[in-house]
Amino acid sequence: MKFGKIAAATATTAVLAIGVAACGGSEEPAQSQAPQASASASSGPKFAGQKLTVWRLGTANDVQTKYMTDLNAKFKEQTGADVVTQYIPWPDAQKKWTAALAGGEGPDVTEFGNDQVAAWVAQDALTDITEVVKSAPDFQQIPQNLWGYETIDGKIYAAPWGGGTRAVLYRKDWFDELGIQPPKTWDELVAAGKKIVEKKGKDVDGFAFNGGSDANMSLSPFVWSAGGDFAVSEGGKWVGKLTEPAFKEGFQFYTDLVAKNALSGKGRLSDDSADIAQRFAAGKVGMYVTGGWDITTIKEQSKGKVSEDKMAFFSLPNKEGTGPAPAFQGGNDIAVWKDAKNPELAAEYVKLAAGKEFGTRYAKDGGLLPLYPEALAEYASDPIQAPFAETFKVAKGFPADPNWAEANDTKAVLQNAARSVIEGKKDVDKALADANSELETILNQS
Repeated sequence: MKFGKIAAATATTAVLAIGVAACGGSEEPAQSQAPQASASASSGPKFAGQKLTVWRLGTANDVQTKYMTDLNAKFKEQTGADVVTQYIPWPDAQKKWTAALAGGEGPDVTEFGNDQVAAWVAQDALTDITEVVKSAPDFQQIPQNLWGYETIDGKIYAAPWGGGTRAVLYRKDWFDELGIQPPKTWDELVAAGKKIVEKKGKDVDGFAFNGGSDANMSLSPFVWSAGGDFAVSEGGKWVGKLTEPAFKEGFQFYTDLVAKNALSGKGRLSDDSADIAQRFAAGKVGMYVTGGWDITTIKEQSKGKVSEDKMAFFSLPNKEGTGPAPAFQGGNDIAVWKDAKNPELAAEYVKLAAGKEFGTRYAKDGGLLPLYPEALAEYASDPIQAPFAETFKVAKGFPADPNWAEANDTKAVLQNAARSVIEGKKDVDKALADANSELETILNQS
């Protein structure tokens, strides 16, 4: 899932550097990473002499090369098959997949951003691995809420490999100065924001409103916490849920942060998280929803004035005040390409790569959140990582439809609805009814 940009993977920020679908770099040559380990006597003969091509996204570095070397050696030991790993820079991935689909010269196994799965399933590019997933004991340990992007019409087309989410970045020094504790309820969030505006000035956003391309990553925790959802697939058709009471409750609360509580300026209703980060660096924001990479960005933009010790994260609280609100689930997946020369062999690779041992290592080595509960629990003791790990336990995905990006980014359906309410052009019921109709039209177009 597209998060933003990658930050340096230091000991405290590695798990937060989740620019999952925005890594850049130049094309890397195909790299054979198949050590000449002997095949096991039990399963080696079945696949001995065969070769599997695996596409990894991004560019190779020492950590990833070591990971793939170890993974491929284990695979060789178990199956007798060799593996060729090719790194595809993220900006080139769409072109490479499209060419592979047209010409049949693609991988056997490929890495994906999890929000890309639905689009490629719609093009019949991925193999159904439902039975593979159900028969793998390790995969049964991955929480069900983390299979949303991978499951299309009841069938599973990819395995989640590593994840990420967002939390609330706040001015820790301001909280200390003003005697504010990290909010545990929605009311406390509003109270904290109001106090920041009161003490730091009306040109300061107590809780910055996001109305840009990544706005739904800020809106969704309120909606999901209230029990609402954007849309669900029913009988092969997407049905919008924007007019239901639970969605309305979360949407109303989010728009009221500006319209009623004045925690953010009405002149900045189109700002995205990058815009907000700049204002945060300039001392004009107290809290906003983002990812861990913004710590490095803000330090740089503020020229060190907003140092790391002046910032911290907390999980956005749920409606009941009993824990974190569900936040959006980003991450990377691994899938079997439809033209895999040996789908059975490719499926064995997916089971090993995304299984508990190598799946956990993939996440940790790549600066992502591991999907297995025991591994995720290890982050609970880190003050920076803990809010992300706690939030990820209840993370959810946006509608797994190839047209979601058009509704979310291009047409900005919910962003426009929110602005119309805050600016007083529509009431909430009218805004959501119009948005629901538009959302259904977009999601159901062929």
